[in-house]
Amino acid sequence: MQKVTDEQIITMLQQTKGIRSNAAKKLGINERSLLMRLKKIQQKGGIVPKSSYDPSRNASDEKGFEFTPLPDDDVSIEELIEQRKRKFAHKREHEEASKLIPIRVKIPGAIGLLHFGDPHVDDDGCDIEAIERHTALVNATEGLFACNVGDTTNNWCGRLARLYADQSTSAAQAWKIAEWFVNRCNWLYMIGGNHDLWSGSGDPLKWIAKQQNALYKSSEARIALRFPNGAEVRVNARHDHSGSSIWNPAHGPMKAALMGTRDHIYVAGHKHESAYSVLKDAISGITMHAIKVASYKVYDRYAKDRGFRDNALSPCAVTVIDPDLPPDHPDMVKVFWEPEVGADYLRWLRSR
Repeated sequence: MQKVTDEQIITMLQQTKGIRSNAAKKLGINERSLLMRLKKIQQKGGIVPKSSYDPSRNASDEKGFEFTPLPDDDVSIEELIEQRKRKFAHKREHEEASKLIPIRVKIPGAIGLLHFGDPHVDDDGCDIEAIERHTALVNATEGLFACNVGDTTNNWCGRLARLYADQSTSAAQAWKIAEWFVNRCNWLYMIGGNHDLWSGSGDPLKWIAKQQNALYKSSEARIALRFPNGAEVRVNARHDHSGSSIWNPAHGPMKAALMGTRDHIYVAGHKHESAYSVLKDAISGITMHAIKVASYKVYDRYAKDRGFRDNALSPCAVTVIDPDLPPDHPDMVKVFWEPEVGADYLRWLRSR
């Protein structure tokens, strides 16, 4: 917004016969701002036309006195609009950069991604030994990186906070275990699940991930893995892709592949079920892998109470990427439900 000049203020006061409320309205500023500007003009030696309030809205002339408006307790509308412009510019920069996040892979050759299903590390039904074993596998295997699709803890909030009475770990202990889990290995990406997001804007997991210099996104992350040989493999990770089917648990990520972006790997968690489907993009020729990973929360009272079937093949999945194959080769990405087997295949590829 262009700043109103002193000359414009004096001219407008003359045109409105000294009624400040009318002058301020026509100038597009509030009356307090106009009054402050008039004082500054007088201080600089300027001649200010005699001004008054609008008689229709204030009878001060009849009373023999004039009331000076108190300073506003908030920023002026001009400053507020400028703040909103800066905030939108910042928001736009973040959102545009998040549409496809580039990640430069420094090591040549094949790599693997170990996608951890919903950990729920503080739940009594969580297989914490498996988490310990699989994070150790990431550290021991060259080229294997950890990924997390969300719901790191139960994070009971609101009316669900009563459920802490049904588990042996407290809320404070839950965050200790979460920090232990995140610090176990290096993460390519971490997604915030619905349980994580119950913390609101003050998400402790976001802070923990930042200490690890890990990419953390709420609900979704679409990344482009760029290899030293120029190959690019895109990963579309969400806590859950929209859409469901009683006949096909992989319906959500399949729908995203067919009706959304054309990426190589689609992975989601949330419903604690394993599913996998392979699709080909007829235009680019790439093979698209739609994957649902289950959960390390092996024993789930809620699932038992609701009568949900056990559809878990594994609490995680490993995708091994061979960037030396052509981009339309069907084996550029291979999926393993047993992480140790996937790690063995990765070692073999890297040893060639």
